[in-house]
Amino acid sequence: MNLLPSGICFYLSVAICWLTSRVDGSWWYMGTLGSQVMCDNIPGLINKQRQLCRQHPKVMQAIGAGIKDWIGECQHQFQNHRWNCNTMARDHNLFGRLLLRSSREAAFVHAISSAGVVHTLTRACSQGELQSCSCDPTKKGSSRDAKGTFDWGGCSDHVEHAMRFSQSFIDAKERKERDARALMNLHNNRAGRKAVKRFMSLECKCHGVSGSCSVRTCWLALADFRRTGDYLRRHYNGAVQVAMNQYGTGFTTAQRHFKRPSKNDLVYFEDSPDYCIRDQESGSVGTGGRVCNRTSRAVDSCEVMCCGRGYDTTRVSRTTKCECKFHWCCAVHCRDCNQEMDVHTCKAQT
Repeated sequence: MNLLPSGICFYLSVAICWLTSRVDGSWWYMGTLGSQVMCDNIPGLINKQRQLCRQHPKVMQAIGAGIKDWIGECQHQFQNHRWNCNTMARDHNLFGRLLLRSSREAAFVHAISSAGVVHTLTRACSQGELQSCSCDPTKKGSSRDAKGTFDWGGCSDHVEHAMRFSQSFIDAKERKERDARALMNLHNNRAGRKAVKRFMSLECKCHGVSGSCSVRTCWLALADFRRTGDYLRRHYNGAVQVAMNQYGTGFTTAQRHFKRPSKNDLVYFEDSPDYCIRDQESGSVGTGGRVCNRTSRAVDSCEVMCCGRGYDTTRVSRTTKCECKFHWCCAVHCRDCNQEMDVHTCKAQT
């Protein structure tokens, strides 16, 4: 797994292209290095990022190990779509040339990757894997919620620390560039971080006679990352197309009837390709060979997935566990059953 572009030429509302197209390295490359993160071997890092990398090697290892988690979540969210968050294992760019375009997909990838770092570091802090952080030290004493008074206890996940480090490390390159694509990336990075914090929940344990809950001990806990992924996926659907304002300092909506983007919205500049055919210039790998659902009417249908090219049907045999029975005590015995089924795959471009 490798890296990501940071910019692409596009037209401003005044038809001035002021963004350079560049494909270079990024912190995403750490996912290929595992525990052997070498700060000088990660292409594309700026000086501030390399300094943080050298100062916090264990943090970098945690970030590198966590990359597979947010990529997996991205691929889960888009598994039935033409663009399925596929990565380029041998490319110096994690997603190839695809994210040179300032599209919805670029917006989502920046948001989910930023969220993934926050989630990974927060977990690592709470589990004692990092010397630089632990549980949230501000959650002490007593507090109140809708149910009354409670005492802080246990280990509250220190999401604020993870958000600060994520912002300092990930955003450093974009803050140096300060071009239009960088501003777009910064906005979506922040939306991703905020999405993780949004699903922090108060968990409590009751103390008292016969479970009366006269005394409660509570702590703040992260939600499963799937909730963040689902949330960002909905915001991908409702992403706002924007243009730079006349001062080059912020966004305005691309169309007058569009809503102004909030800090939680994902923003993008350019329309996406249709992802139907393999196109080296745009980075689309096409949908040839993708499995489709012949009976569906949704985006995973053969009609939509295959872009009207048709599909091939193959009869396959699959072995599944069946007729499972519980035997006292304590085992479950199943038979192996063979099932014949049809698999439909999109025809390649001719």
